[in-house]
Amino acid sequence: MDIIEFIISNTPTILALVATGIFAGILAGLLGVGGGIVIVPVLFFLFQGFGVSAESAMVIATATSLATIVPTSISSIRSHNQKGNVDFNLLKSWAIFILIGVLIGSWLVTRVDGTWLTVLFGVIATLSALNMLFRTGKSALFLTLPGKGGQTIMGSSIGFFSSMVGIGGGTISVPLLTLYNYPAHKAVGTAAAIGLIISLPGAVTILVLGSTPSDAPVGTFGLVNLIGFVCIVPLTVLFAPLGASLSAKLDAAKLKKIFAVVLLITGLRMLIQIAL
Repeated sequence: MDIIEFIISNTPTILALVATGIFAGILAGLLGVGGGIVIVPVLFFLFQGFGVSAESAMVIATATSLATIVPTSISSIRSHNQKGNVDFNLLKSWAIFILIGVLIGSWLVTRVDGTWLTVLFGVIATLSALNMLFRTGKSALFLTLPGKGGQTIMGSSIGFFSSMVGIGGGTISVPLLTLYNYPAHKAVGTAAAIGLIISLPGAVTILVLGSTPSDAPVGTFGLVNLIGFVCIVPLTVLFAPLGASLSAKLDAAKLKKIFAVVLLITGLRMLIQIAL
């Protein structure tokens, strides 16, 4: 089958993945949310629509999302670093612990049933949505970051949970850092770098150790859907600046609340699907 025949025979899948990339890019630029928190649930439901089981859909969505975060996080790091918002001292302290968490988490992705990953993502998405709805702009709970032991737990937990559900560092690390009176702009910039520490080793580990499910969608290698990667990455990078420019014209705070409600519904729907 040549490339033209392949595209024609898989047009619905390709168009859906293209739309996912555009949607994730605009939201990332508009609301400052990580692409993974959008890409994972979209791919999860999308793949099921093409006949993939919920268990397989979740592990493939997780792995594919991690792979897409690698190039987008590099672009994001450069942008934030130009503004001086990447805390390299914190990264030096946390990097090894984040990496350990990532390696354990991504290894588990290749071993556990996708049902558990769905539950974990549903819980994280629900908590993230509630944080956006009720804690954004609130004062910090602590004056400074904890000691070395506490930061070790924070770093390894961010790496572990993020790699297991296919998200970058921002979804967990930004609200966690701001709880400890860490400047919000530096938290966002540093989270972009954390995203690279999570996504690169996580995607490689899953790519090498993962076995392709029998009902995987076309174009899946290991647990990464390469068609999804090719469609999503360039469009996410291309449309993120559009989202950023829209944020200057629209009420981003109100839109973020709307997104939080959608994310809350999505997280709860994933949990309900598993429960039923």
